[in-house]
Amino acid sequence: MRRVVLVDDQALVRSGIRALLELAGVEVAGEAGDGEAALGVIAATRPEVVLLDLRMPRRDGLWTLRQLQELGGEVPVLVLTTFEDDRLVLEALHAGARGYLLKDVTLEQLTRAVDVLAHGGSYIAPSITDRLLRALRSEPPRTGTDAPPIEDLTARELEVLRLMAEGYSNREISEALFLAEGTVKNHVSTILTKLGVRDRTRAVLRALREGILD
Repeated sequence: MRRVVLVDDQALVRSGIRALLELAGVEVAGEAGDGEAALGVIAATRPEVVLLDLRMPRRDGLWTLRQLQELGGEVPVLVLTTFEDDRLVLEALHAGARGYLLKDVTLEQLTRAVDVLAHGGSYIAPSITDRLLRALRSEPPRTGTDAPPIEDLTARELEVLRLMAEGYSNREISEALFLAEGTVKNHVSTILTKLGVRDRTRAVLRALREGILD
């Protein structure tokens, strides 16, 4: 059973999401109504995934993401919000979110995203992917240590990267490419190093921005 923490300032929304997740066999190990409270709940419950709204009073979702990154970013965060502003999506992903869904998703999509993140993958709602690509292309190029030169990827690494961009977990990539899961992990590690990033989401973002993926 997957264990998640639910962070949303609206108690009624939390109650509804909790009920749906429990129907799907996902345990809500804790809840919080703002980012500051969320940090304590996450530390106490050690969930597999955090479901995080962005617009909250006091400490919002972006603040929470940045704090979690400073603490090591060990728990993957799935943004679950009503806001689909392009820049907000990018800010959340740059701040460390591993996934981004709108609250009008189906329960199947939500549980799928939770499972993908728990397995080390990334998951962005298909409905906002095209807009995200446009926003990435309009971003000014990053310079300095934030954007080191990219080493050429091998054909196999490109295959793995494409599946990462589609939200596949290491296990699913291994099954799709008929590779051992340990081999996939090695490829993912090499891809992160060559792209000069620290996690899968940033790898996909940089690959899209640089035109490695289209």
